[in-house]
Amino acid sequence: MHDVIVVGAGPVGLYTALLLRRAGLDAVVLERRTERSRHSRAIGIHPPALRALESGGIADELRDRGVLIREGVARSAGRHVGTIFFGALPGDEKYVLAVPQAVTEEVLERRLEEAFPGTLRRGVAVVGTRDVGGSVLATTRTQREDGVLEAKLIVAADGARSPLRDAAGIRAPVRHYPDCYVMGDFRESTQDGDDAVLYLETGGIVESFPLPGGIRRWVVRVGCPVERPTAEDLTQLILERTGVDVDPVTNSMLSAFEVQSRLADRFVSGRMVLVGDAAHEVSPIGGQGMNLGWLDAVQLVPIITASVRNGQDVAGELALYEKERRAEAAVARRKAAINMALGRPLPAPLMRFRNAILGSLIRNDAIHGGVARAFTMQ
Repeated sequence: MHDVIVVGAGPVGLYTALLLRRAGLDAVVLERRTERSRHSRAIGIHPPALRALESGGIADELRDRGVLIREGVARSAGRHVGTIFFGALPGDEKYVLAVPQAVTEEVLERRLEEAFPGTLRRGVAVVGTRDVGGSVLATTRTQREDGVLEAKLIVAADGARSPLRDAAGIRAPVRHYPDCYVMGDFRESTQDGDDAVLYLETGGIVESFPLPGGIRRWVVRVGCPVERPTAEDLTQLILERTGVDVDPVTNSMLSAFEVQSRLADRFVSGRMVLVGDAAHEVSPIGGQGMNLGWLDAVQLVPIITASVRNGQDVAGELALYEKERRAEAAVARRKAAINMALGRPLPAPLMRFRNAILGSLIRNDAIHGGVARAFTMQ
């Protein structure tokens, strides 16, 4: 019997398992995918998450393989609106680290395998669970056979559409937003270096972020869902709204998405605990989802360790975990909603008026620090 079964080998599941194994627990990660995704989705690692990752010993490698964004620049109609400097942030991490999620997962998986071989089992789907009192049984399915694994606890890190959460009867109502985006990675064609740039335009926001290897990610708000995005259409939108000429031939990643959020009513159900997107899905705009999941893990693992290794009654600690993490997720969801609202189309006169107010607020020293902390989850 295992101490813990972690379901899902995304960045949150992998890091949760690494922390559990470092704490001396017998943990296994079950992942239905046979291979790690090469698609780069989340890219921003915020200072609180970087500090959390220090305990797993991987923050330094991620820094070495990423880009340190120390400034965020806002522009509109070719004019400078304001610059947010992260130099006054508390702590040593005065930046947002930009690393492709594919790289983050590769680092986490390699570190887990090097330190604790065999912890990750790919091609194994969990199709059901059953609490049998002192333990929980997980029914598994592979291409060859079905099986049953037993553990004291299950950590569900199986994503926003979590089958484990739904099977446990935990409600996670979906909130839809009137926001759709197309994003793509292209060879760098600007002079913005390591700065993030927000183009506040009448047709909708365009966001631009540096990535390692001379790549820049572009995210463009569009008016309706795009089923089959093309690099040519995306670069044309970028050119029309910002004047920046991006070469579509250099495209290395392309995606389109609609925005929704979920917040589970409960994070704990019997011998199962939710982490990451299974517990709270927030808008990708603002890059908070993966970070929230890592902070879940850092708070949860000591509670699990106290229960499994020391036999402590941790009901109160789990209740506090649920309360605090739900509150943090609710705050993140509100911030994301504000960010999306700022990126929606406006008539030119209203856009100029709104941007003038934003610029004056950013230039106010008393307000600037708060804005910087808000953008970096602090």
